[in-house]
Amino acid sequence: MSVRYIGSKARVAEAILDIAGQPSDGRFVDAFCGTGAVAAVAAARGWSVTLNDSLPSAVAMSIGATVAMGNVRFESFGGYPRAAKLLNATPGRPGFIHGAYSPASATFGAVERRYFTEANAARIDSMRAQIKVWSDEGKLTWFEEQLLLADLLRAANRVANISGTYGCFLKNWTRSALRDIQLEARPLMEGSTNIEAVVGDVFDLPTADRDTVYFDPPYTKRQYSAYYHLLETIHAGDAPDIGGITGLRPWKDKASEFSYKSRALDALTKLALRTPARRILLSYSNEGHVSQEQLLEALSEVGGVTLHEIKTIGRYRPNAQASAGGDTVDEFVIEIKPVALSPLTVTVERSGVLA
Repeated sequence: MSVRYIGSKARVAEAILDIAGQPSDGRFVDAFCGTGAVAAVAAARGWSVTLNDSLPSAVAMSIGATVAMGNVRFESFGGYPRAAKLLNATPGRPGFIHGAYSPASATFGAVERRYFTEANAARIDSMRAQIKVWSDEGKLTWFEEQLLLADLLRAANRVANISGTYGCFLKNWTRSALRDIQLEARPLMEGSTNIEAVVGDVFDLPTADRDTVYFDPPYTKRQYSAYYHLLETIHAGDAPDIGGITGLRPWKDKASEFSYKSRALDALTKLALRTPARRILLSYSNEGHVSQEQLLEALSEVGGVTLHEIKTIGRYRPNAQASAGGDTVDEFVIEIKPVALSPLTVTVERSGVLA
């Protein structure tokens, strides 16, 4: 099971790549890569892929979704499966996650946090520490390190006592949270994929005129740096000052402009205007801060605009109660051909209905 992520495009990734078309001489740039659902399809279809996100944990998860065997040989371990097996065999040693995010937290402060059982939290600490040791010893390439961190995040997510995000923990333990954490090697594609990875602000991401640039920005008030703070802490392996009932790490320095209703349209327009590309693909939905009409009008200043309607997918469902609501979201992709390459036009294309 992959990490449960707000706004995941896993169910529409194939449709998005159909719009992107066949690989070209440029790169497929996934500028808000999240868990890498779209980038993984692009890599599988033969694109050279650039990953970017402001959250290091997201870039790691996207690397895990896109690397192939040739990218991560794990020569110091005799292969990836053996490295994962050795990591999974690491005995638990209590560290920061154990002291801050398991019931042991009550020993150190006023709040008993139940994100993980004490045993699983200690295992997370020890596996994260072991990855650092291997990295410091030069036994891991950067991509190998990020793949193991992505595997650790997936393993931790499977036993997290949450309803979907890390915005809060549950009072009572779920059945999955009581299981022993297991880190597993994932199946990888044969050969190698052409991947570049960047952790940074999307406005600073370099692109080229021949690239196909895919934007999947936040489009509601949810701030990913807060909702997934614990994944960030596990990935960083640090011990930040945390506060509140949920143990939130400092996150406001990574607050997204796109999550503020008053700023979203200006931010999206500025981003499109400042992005060299052959084509820009912007994912958005009817529940976003900016209406479809506003987007089409503003983005037509950038170049020729085509609306691809990818309709009716299930709303993000963190738990059974939310699933029972049965709400759906209309997703769409706005394709922009910058003015240097295309006359200013607006067209509408219905790409089908996806359940």
